[in-house]
Amino acid sequence: MHTAAGIPNVLSISSVDPTGASGLLADMKSLSALGAYGCGVVVAVLVQDTQAVREVHPVLPPVLRGQLDALLADVALAAAKTGLLPAVTTITEVADALAARLPPQLVVDPVLLDRRGQAVLDKPVVAALREALLPLATVLTPNLPEAGLLLGRRAPDSVREMQQAAEALREAMTHAGSRWVYLKGGRLTAADSPDLLFDGDKMIELPAPRLRVQAQGAGCALSAALAALLPQCADVPTAARRARQYVAGALAQTAQLNVGQGPAPLHHLHALWR
Repeated sequence: MHTAAGIPNVLSISSVDPTGASGLLADMKSLSALGAYGCGVVVAVLVQDTQAVREVHPVLPPVLRGQLDALLADVALAAAKTGLLPAVTTITEVADALAARLPPQLVVDPVLLDRRGQAVLDKPVVAALREALLPLATVLTPNLPEAGLLLGRRAPDSVREMQQAAEALREAMTHAGSRWVYLKGGRLTAADSPDLLFDGDKMIELPAPRLRVQAQGAGCALSAALAALLPQCADVPTAARRARQYVAGALAQTAQLNVGQGPAPLHHLHALWR
């Protein structure tokens, strides 16, 4: 197995969105922007534009497992992240492969809804994600509706309910070692947009003003940023604050892009393109 000093190798296990606004293509931009070498495993190909996800075509399980086994055997990974995992068999193959060769850091982004808040996965897939993958995660990054779906309850609609949801989700992450829930509060109706970070002991609130920007891909950008920064930071809270700052900067520069007729992607490379 090859090793590399200084630059962390980070794996994204996700789908291909042809617009580059989300999924694997977006993750490669975020990883590169934050100083990581991005590797990718394709779990599905989406028929998608900037306005909607129209079809989801999962990769056949043997092809998926072949990608995972080849990469995990060859590349010394500092971290990995998962995105949209569209089928129970997809989750099973990913969880089995990662459990056998678990990277030091694993960010699980439970992509259960599209940008409009419509469910893209059915209940058996949600259950498989909760049972097979959550226990392996270093950091779990749901938004509020996703937290509700994972817990089988309505989405939190206050900071207090966010705290309760973070506590319940943390209990599901039973693997040994440091485990955190990063619960995104962007869908609260309040004037600000706090996120919560919880490890079973410390409940850290990450306050921020709400950005009035119509964009897509913020969740993918945050989870990819965390995967890139965790190997480069002293602790999870430091990586989380830096990841959030990166996403805020990318959101603020969305207007520089002119991609499609729907909401624009985040400007993942805003700090590099002058």
